[in-house]
Amino acid sequence: MIVYDLICAQQHRFEGWFGSSEEFTRQRGDALIRCPMCDDAKIERRPSANIQVGRATIPAPETPSPVTEHKDAPVANVEAQALKVIRRLIAETDNVGRAFPEEARKIHYEEAPKRGIRGQATHEEADALREEGIEFMSVPDLFTRDLN
Repeated sequence: MIVYDLICAQQHRFEGWFGSSEEFTRQRGDALIRCPMCDDAKIERRPSANIQVGRATIPAPETPSPVTEHKDAPVANVEAQALKVIRRLIAETDNVGRAFPEEARKIHYEEAPKRGIRGQATHEEADALREEGIEFMSVPDLFTRDLN
């Protein structure tokens, strides 16, 4: 198994595991390797701080590298996890757009089947929904649109 440090065109760094360098090349050529943060398929290898020997991993000597900044790893992991949550939210809800207040009411008053929805509402519409006891969560527009 080969572990490569990878980077996308948006400069998101992540790790990829491959059976061989040929397998990495094939997967990259087929656009099968995608950034976990932005889904970009333009992926490049970066120098790694690890040397692979058989099954053992031997860390390279501690030398600062401007390309591999491990202090960014926790931030990248949080970004990757956030993107997974966003994608799951989008995949598991119906985008009802500007009809959100009306659909939320229908679901609340059992005039429509219970399901997860997302969409837009004005501040006034949101206040009215809260006054009616309809529970919802306000999120940035990113959550209300579909990601390709």
